Amino acid sequence: MSPFPTSAFLASLPFVALGLAALILATWFAGRRLRRFAIIDVVWGLGFVVAAAIAFFASAGHGDDGRRLLLLALTTLWGLRLAGYLAWRQRGSAEDPRYVDLLERAPEGKGELHMLTKVYTFQLVVMFLVAMVQVVGMFATGPLTWVAWVGVAVWAVGMFFETVGDAELAAFKADPANRGRIMDRGVWVWTRHPNYFGDTAVWWGLFLVTASSWPGILTILSPLLMTWALAFRTGRPLTEQRMAGRPGWAEYAARTSSFLPRPPRRDAR
Repeated sequence: MSPFPTSAFLASLPFVALGLAALILATWFAGRRLRRFAIIDVVWGLGFVVAAAIAFFASAGHGDDGRRLLLLALTTLWGLRLAGYLAWRQRGSAEDPRYVDLLERAPEGKGELHMLTKVYTFQLVVMFLVAMVQVVGMFATGPLTWVAWVGVAVWAVGMFFETVGDAELAAFKADPANRGRIMDRGVWVWTRHPNYFGDTAVWWGLFLVTASSWPGILTILSPLLMTWALAFRTGRPLTEQRMAGRPGWAEYAARTSSFLPRPPRRDAR
């Protein structure tokens, strides 16, 4: 096994950063024009596709080709699906209340600039840090091992929960008879947040693909950061704050796992 190509890896980082910065800046201009800054949510998944693609070409002749292709394929499938779903969900809707609140709290006349310097730039930094799973993995020289294939299995479980959960929720909301009701069918019986759990599993799967060769284990910050955000910070907690007052929520929460899938409790007193 060849040593990790540190020089080539470090040389690729400015290109990854510039690629992500260009994407975020273009998204900000689009948000200004469309008067919808929530478009950044659509671009979140695309950013990792961009980072993976840049690292894929930069690592040619350096990293293991099998891992390079695998990471590019897994990241692209996940990123494009997520971006497509969020773009479809945002169609014809008003600005997300979260971003309306951010604009209103900004200094007078500086709302758009505030979105760029505080919100979009923060997303850029987080995206760059989390994307190290893909970038380091592209340059890793060791062959794919059983750890990598375990990662593919974990990624597949995550994609299943995320994709099926989003599809089931969309179908549920499309039925007028379900207005005001709590979604408690399909994979939503096993976890209150199949989309957030699925996203978390996807990142642990990508991490295992990279961690199967040194120094991939050092990128563990990426799945840890995603797990913290989705399970404890911006994902599950904020969603449950919005849902807490709805009829039937307390009963649903009592019998259904808050994050990790498990059979529902029979006794939900």
